Amino acid sequence: MAPIATADLQSNTRVNTKPKAYLIDSYHPEAVARAQQLFDLVLPDSPECKNWKQAEYLLVRGSRLTADDISACRNLRAIGKQGVGVDKIDASACAASGIKILNTPGVNARAVAELVLTLTMALARQVRSIAVRQELGHAVPKEECSGILLHKCTIGIVGMGNIGKIIAEIFRGSFDSNIIAYDPYMGTHAWPDIPHKRVQNVEDLFQESDVITLHVPFTSETQDLISYKQMQLMKRSAILINTARGGIVNEDDLCRALDDRLIWGVGLDCHVQEPPTKEKYSSLWAHPNVLSLPHVGAATATTQRDTAVAAVERLYAYATRER
Repeated sequence: MAPIATADLQSNTRVNTKPKAYLIDSYHPEAVARAQQLFDLVLPDSPECKNWKQAEYLLVRGSRLTADDISACRNLRAIGKQGVGVDKIDASACAASGIKILNTPGVNARAVAELVLTLTMALARQVRSIAVRQELGHAVPKEECSGILLHKCTIGIVGMGNIGKIIAEIFRGSFDSNIIAYDPYMGTHAWPDIPHKRVQNVEDLFQESDVITLHVPFTSETQDLISYKQMQLMKRSAILINTARGGIVNEDDLCRALDDRLIWGVGLDCHVQEPPTKEKYSSLWAHPNVLSLPHVGAATATTQRDTAVAAVERLYAYATRER
């Protein structure tokens, strides 16, 4: 038998060796098991994990990676990020160093869309206001309650991505809603199967909608997208929902608008400070028709499993393309 060349041995070693990845956050057990199949995986509780800045591949969920962190990661090639948001990762520093960020857009869309429905219905029927008064020991006569009917309401969707599309489908199917959509970056042929009105400026959407729901990233362009000026345009019976990112709605202006009764109610799953605390948001929470949650849009067992597995699979696909 002819001897195997040294180059062939080295090639086989490269093919058979798993890429090494550091998992620095908690992941769903099924995702951890899959990562162990695909990678030489360093777990968060391993003593070796303290050396994660030596990694070629990282798996993260909620950890913050600053420009200094990225600069210290001399060998890093790619980051697998569970979830859509990458605002805790310094994307500019990654781009400058040629580091790929692989998030999981679309995987959590159904869960977030269902939370939008939950918040909207709860606000329309004054659920928090009634429940709080009852918990304080007050009997609440039904004659004092007067909610909003959502049948045939007009819902304005800011951002026509995966989440926005599912919301449009839900509201059309459940309430026979009229759909208004705004997205300056989406092509003119978006949503061909969903009857909707496309507006060219967001102010038109604010004026016409009974429910306004936000599904855009937090950028310099979307910061304070909704301030007091925009709230003045809204119907006095309007419901505003933000399950996107804190800072898109100006929080001080929101309190002022609620004080002035410019809008009916507000549902927030995103805040500038997360998780939100009473110390920070007592003025906002003093309004009975405000529902405030600690960014739980993707917090279902199924979604956490699926987004974590997707992060693992996408990082592995990238790693194997590089090898």
